[in-house]
Amino acid sequence: MKKLLFVLFSLFAISLQAQDISIIPQPAEMVVADGRFVLEGKVVVCYPVVKDKKVDAVIDRFVKEMKAATDVKLAKDRLKKTEMAGFDVKKSVKKGDAHIVFIVDEKMGEEAYKLDVKPGRVDVTAAAPAGFFYALQTFKQLLPRNVMAGVPDESVEEWSVPCVTIKDEPRFGWRGFMLDEGRHFYGKEEVKKIIDVMAAYKMNRFHWHLTEDQGWRIEIKKYPKLTEVGAWRDSKVIGWGDVKPDGIRYGGFYTRKDIKEVVEYAKERFVEIIPEVDIPGHSQAAVASYPEFLACDPENPHEVWLWQGVSGDVINVANPKAVQFAKDIIDELTELFPFGYIHLGGDECPTHKWEKNSECQALLKEIGSTNYRDLQIHFYKQLMEHVAQKPVEKQRKLVFWNEVLHGNTAPLGSDITIMAWIGADGAALDAAKRGMTTILSPQIPYYINRKQSKLSTEPVSQGHGDETVERVYSYKPMNNVPAELQQQYLGVQANFWTEWVVEPSVVQYLMLPRLAAVAEAGWTPDVKRDYNDFLKRLQGEAGLWKACVW
Repeated sequence: MKKLLFVLFSLFAISLQAQDISIIPQPAEMVVADGRFVLEGKVVVCYPVVKDKKVDAVIDRFVKEMKAATDVKLAKDRLKKTEMAGFDVKKSVKKGDAHIVFIVDEKMGEEAYKLDVKPGRVDVTAAAPAGFFYALQTFKQLLPRNVMAGVPDESVEEWSVPCVTIKDEPRFGWRGFMLDEGRHFYGKEEVKKIIDVMAAYKMNRFHWHLTEDQGWRIEIKKYPKLTEVGAWRDSKVIGWGDVKPDGIRYGGFYTRKDIKEVVEYAKERFVEIIPEVDIPGHSQAAVASYPEFLACDPENPHEVWLWQGVSGDVINVANPKAVQFAKDIIDELTELFPFGYIHLGGDECPTHKWEKNSECQALLKEIGSTNYRDLQIHFYKQLMEHVAQKPVEKQRKLVFWNEVLHGNTAPLGSDITIMAWIGADGAALDAAKRGMTTILSPQIPYYINRKQSKLSTEPVSQGHGDETVERVYSYKPMNNVPAELQQQYLGVQANFWTEWVVEPSVVQYLMLPRLAAVAEAGWTPDVKRDYNDFLKRLQGEAGLWKACVW
């Protein structure tokens, strides 16, 4: 895999001088001036007392990271007598020192920031912790790439940044990346690396696809067989065509302790995690764990699937114990993930086992339908009612793939989010017209597990090499959407499916640099996006990826 990474680095690595001011994603507004802010001598970080301690945490991490990467020690000066906003900065800093001054402006958006760099002085202005965090991410991008990676570089003779004035905020609130670990399991340290790269490019939603036909990857206290049985299969590779299962015992899962560790890591980087438990389809690993109440045909043998494609071994949504199972799963996900969304899948769910099951036949008649797809909607309706009965702080908004739109969604109302992947633009528009919020995640070109070039060095994966960096960058989210519907569009997301991707180094190779292109689509105003300019700014990024020890 090192050969793959070398190819990736060599494609984009040229002198850092070519990207002296190179920020990804491109800020909304930036003016460049003469001069530089040099981090030498005594550099004082001045910041006011604020109620939100997350601001203190952002500054503390920044000081530690700068020391680790540059050996520059920043002195902290907490201005105890100032108010949260409107304090007189000019009177609050001492002459003769270089200063990085944090200023609170409550009128700004939660993720917005201003960065004003002058010789001897940097002003960082934001309203909320996320805004300060993104301002500092930009500041670090103005330094050599080892700083963002958090590793030292002894070859750098001077730590300095160019003088700029930046006013910035994201175009979309949802800037996401999904990793499928149902097919292949990588472990928490690899997930942390992905979160680091997301944070570097100001992405804020990590969609964690934790269950599949081929594996269940999260510990659930009430159902221990999900990991005792469902987390393991008898093949490392997943069969397809001439590729046959290899008989190697393979698997893994995240303990509750692991999950909590990753959650805290993500929160520190202002990344929300959206856990996905894909039900009632793509659930053969769960069915194999508890066939007595999840299977439509419990009398038959069931195993964790060894093959790619769409399994027909789906959950029996007419069994009350299966419905309770799903409710219990939601309860434990709510406990483990203190964020706003839970994804329940909903894609590629064959109905033929329901059609042959007497319980499902009776339930379909009971709800007054002849469309077996409506059993899936009825299943979700019960789960939504379960979530709605929770205390407000424990309620979660449910996300589904856009196949859910094919059934009678009226019982679900509009309080769901549709992740549009197949026929994404049309599906998203359909969802928006129905009053649902939506996320653009088009299979082509935002499935960045697909080959990104036709080079012979490309690893085995899906696609034909047509999903190039340029094609990913050139996709226009929310193009020609009527103004009155645009508020329904939460943002964009890249997805990474792992049927063919056994090793994490291949995830990294295929993910980059296309993830940066999606990040820019989510953050930068469309009128400011230009592929040729992006390509120039991309040249130095290989230094960041290489410094991440990938």
